[in-house]
Amino acid sequence: MSRETYTVEALAHVVGGRREPTDDYWGGTRAIIRIDDPRYTADATKGLADFSHLEVVFRFHLTDPADLHLGARRPRDHPAWPEVGTFGHRNMRRLNWLGVSRCRLITVDGLDLHVEDLDAVDGTPVLDIKPWFAEMGPRGPQRQPSWPGEMLTDYYAPHRDTT
Repeated sequence: MSRETYTVEALAHVVGGRREPTDDYWGGTRAIIRIDDPRYTADATKGLADFSHLEVVFRFHLTDPADLHLGARRPRDHPAWPEVGTFGHRNMRRLNWLGVSRCRLITVDGLDLHVEDLDAVDGTPVLDIKPWFAEMGPRGPQRQPSWPGEMLTDYYAPHRDTT
């Protein structure tokens, strides 16, 4: 199979919220997803306010391209956690630098979507926005190893100044 490439365009950008990516304390972080592609009008967000959550696809635009890890490594380089391959992580060290986040939709103001708990920083290019349908969540029993729960204990804890 040959390698395929695609061109994607940002249709929006994150405005406000966090300026620097960090590993934890995204809880309560508020930002605006500003749909800035001129092809969209306010009709594009019609009915969106009826949903409580969004699923947002974005590009990790601040990641150093030299920091690509396609093999196995320990999450956050923590010695107690097992080495897992690139597809066992949800971090930015990925071939296409894509992130997916589910966030709470606070309000819709034309082409500005006010959100909370979006773990993308100010200026992040947004590639797609979808309303969260409960029916699209996992079906059947879920399982995961213990390390993600340990690692993400403070991920959505209330924001605190980490500087």
